[in-house]
Amino acid sequence: MPPIIRTQNTALTQQVIDVIKTCYDPEIPVDIWELGLIYEINLDEEQNLNVVMTLTSPSCPVAETLPPEVEQKLRDIAGIKSAKISLTFEPPWEKEMMSEVAQLELGFM
Repeated sequence: MPPIIRTQNTALTQQVIDVIKTCYDPEIPVDIWELGLIYEINLDEEQNLNVVMTLTSPSCPVAETLPPEVEQKLRDIAGIKSAKISLTFEPPWEKEMMSEVAQLELGFM
């Protein structure tokens, strides 16, 4: 399931994706983009960013630390006015949401 991307600024959106790809669940050696943990990227005309993401499970050990880490990294992007992470568990994450890159890296293909 690819993320929903709502924006008019494709260059800034690519920077957002590049930064997201630097964020890892410490228990899994694949970035959160390739894991399929990003559901939506919404960047409005004033460059306010809202990212909807999930975790591999509601009881994920990094539930308290990973979303704020991602949010801070996104705030640091030049041109982003504000950044907010919205955490959801609907739909629940499943391994089929991983990209082929992640599935290969983790031995699922």
